[in-house]
Amino acid sequence: MEPLTKETSTSNHRETENVEMEKAAEVEVTVIGKHGTESDARDMRRMGKPQSFQRNFAFYSTFGFSMVLMSSWEVQLATATFGLTNGGTAGAIYIYIATFFGFGIAIVSMAEMASMAPTAGGQYHWVSEFAAPGAQKFVSYMTGWLCVLGWQAGTASGCYLAATEIQALFILNNPGYVPERWHGTLLAIALVCVSLFINTVLAKVLPAIQATILVLHVCGFIAILVPLWVLSPHAPAGRVFTEFNDGGDWRSKGLATLVGILSPFVSLIGPDAAVHISEEVRNASKTLPRIMLATLIGNGIFSFMMLVTLCFCIGNLEDVLATSLGYPFVQIFYDATQSIAGATVMTCILIILAQFNVVANLTTASRQLFSFARDRGTPFHTFFQRVVYDIPLNALITTSFFSILLISISFGSTIAFNQLTALGVTALLASYMISIGSMAWRRITSQPLLPSYFSLGKLGLPINVGALMFLALAFVMILFPPARNPQVESMNWSIVIFSGVLVLSLAYYLRAKGKYVGPVKLVRKEE
Repeated sequence: MEPLTKETSTSNHRETENVEMEKAAEVEVTVIGKHGTESDARDMRRMGKPQSFQRNFAFYSTFGFSMVLMSSWEVQLATATFGLTNGGTAGAIYIYIATFFGFGIAIVSMAEMASMAPTAGGQYHWVSEFAAPGAQKFVSYMTGWLCVLGWQAGTASGCYLAATEIQALFILNNPGYVPERWHGTLLAIALVCVSLFINTVLAKVLPAIQATILVLHVCGFIAILVPLWVLSPHAPAGRVFTEFNDGGDWRSKGLATLVGILSPFVSLIGPDAAVHISEEVRNASKTLPRIMLATLIGNGIFSFMMLVTLCFCIGNLEDVLATSLGYPFVQIFYDATQSIAGATVMTCILIILAQFNVVANLTTASRQLFSFARDRGTPFHTFFQRVVYDIPLNALITTSFFSILLISISFGSTIAFNQLTALGVTALLASYMISIGSMAWRRITSQPLLPSYFSLGKLGLPINVGALMFLALAFVMILFPPARNPQVESMNWSIVIFSGVLVLSLAYYLRAKGKYVGPVKLVRKEE
């Protein structure tokens, strides 16, 4: 055996460096060859990730994707019942304003992290890089499961929403129609199948489709807002901005308003969705922060305008909430237009947009599942991370199947929908808190931060802390049931499901401890 000399050691070191340089160059060529930029190649090389997808999303198509996924003004109409029951018109308006600014600083915090590490993994990857070294592996693993749970539940609740809106349309046009659970389940399955078709067969033109639907998102907003203001009788401003409602019998209008925070949160959650398609976005580190902030502001303004319009045009609150049409907004459309045809057209706009909301949710949920499987965080990870024709086909099919399963279990119950929605929101809120908390820890302990196009600078720590305080309050309030002293069937069981998923994921972590190492282990330190 030849003794190891200094020259031999140096030679081996150079060979290792040459291999690393060749791999880095290969990654860079792959990224740029798939329509990425040098910045994208540098980010992927630093994170140690292969370029699996074509980077087909430019700024406008990514903006359209994120805006349609949030569907803020559409969701505001569909979920207004919860906020109007717990809070009334005044409570719904004021809690929305508070949520917009409180959640806004959380999105700003995540936009900075997205600029530092633009990866489909999002929150769990950030935790793996930014948390305390001793906690990185375990905490990032649990965060990954929270993200997977949040987006899977979100996809199912989006399908539920679209299917029940179609049933409301049936009732409007045929008062004798009796909505059956299996009707809605079949409608939801059809919606999932359409969404899967668009995400697979039409995957290459998906950016163009989302950019086109953005036009309908804006034009549809105008087409609904204007008739409501022109045709509806208006409530006096004094009543709209001062009338609170305690429909949940909380014996406190302030507490009732806080319980109603679920409604604005559902309409505002989702600006981070663009992060999970970041490996398909050109110049991601620069584009993502702009998309996240533009989406929050644009959809936030649309949603607030629609909420105020709804509060002015709602008429008798108790009668509208008790409508036989299923959704108060359909009743409001009919009361405003006094025309079944007019209310049908307005509702159809919402149904079309709800379908493409499901498309975007399916895209996001599948990328989140793919990314976590790529880091070996799930069972059957080799199956879920498989890429066919530049799409995570197995993750898409699995997400579609899981959505159908959740809908089949819960369909036909408004309470079940609220719990499904609350489950998705709380899971994502928890992932937001953990990732932002990791960044706050780095700032408090004066740890170095990665360079980024978008930086909070000296305002970073107060913004991070403010976001954590607001998210913690929201997390607790969303777990409240819709009314005091609820029956067993109306109790908010989302915390039980939430805890159950964490326990199961912990069991898998302990059983397969050696498989998940955390994304940080693949990160290359730049020279």
